[in-house]
Amino acid sequence: MLKRHIADWDGAYANGANIAGSDRWPAAWIEPAQAFRGALSAEGRARLDIAYGGGRRNRLDLFLPSTTPKGLVVFIHGGYWMAFDKSFWSHLANGAVSSGFAVAMPSYTLCPEIRIAGIVQEMGAAISKAAEMVDGPLMLTGHSAGGHLASRMVTTTTPLAADVARRIRHVVSISGVHDLRPIMQTEMNATLAIDEQEALAESPGLLRPMDGARITCWAGGGERAEFLRQNALLANIWTGLGAATSTVVEPDQHHYSIVDGLADPAHPLTRSLISE
Repeated sequence: MLKRHIADWDGAYANGANIAGSDRWPAAWIEPAQAFRGALSAEGRARLDIAYGGGRRNRLDLFLPSTTPKGLVVFIHGGYWMAFDKSFWSHLANGAVSSGFAVAMPSYTLCPEIRIAGIVQEMGAAISKAAEMVDGPLMLTGHSAGGHLASRMVTTTTPLAADVARRIRHVVSISGVHDLRPIMQTEMNATLAIDEQEALAESPGLLRPMDGARITCWAGGGERAEFLRQNALLANIWTGLGAATSTVVEPDQHHYSIVDGLADPAHPLTRSLISE
């Protein structure tokens, strides 16, 4: 009988230290992201630094297809709620944009300047702003902490107004953290300041999905065991609460490479995200 007990919570959630050649990232994202923004800007299909709130980082980029958008995809970046911004990920819009969808990529205020509950509210404002600008169905996706934030939007305590929430067709949480309680055991929590009350209020896995929620939990086969557990956890629980769920473990991908599929219109990750 296999028994699991986690004593080293920092190691359980440490990605870079457990990925060979991890020193390539995040630099490996910067050049393709800049090139993509430059190319679409030259074609008049990039609207950058659109304000969605009063905070310094309350800005989003909107990338447009060459024809009238079929709908809107919102990508929410990761970084454990305390790192990165929208500029690292622009190239990941290519898959959906090439398939005829507009893609919004917001930045948000980072911890410790804000609590995770505050970031949830900011993402509600960002999605609402983007939804004002693009008609049609709405698909949400996010990576790691961004997977948490995307999933949080389709809970019964969503910050989204009902008319925006009704437009959501699909959520794809990529390597998402769906239960915040384990993060409380890590050194990161000195910055994040998650307490039991916030964990219970902001963990998608501890909340009910909104009516009609459809979610895919997607992770890489080379992820840390805790990310694979977190990936399976949300789909498992929400299936029992009436959501339409699926779980995908993509072989030969780790926590950093798992998002690359979004840049390819033919990749199963992109096809799943925009599927009807």
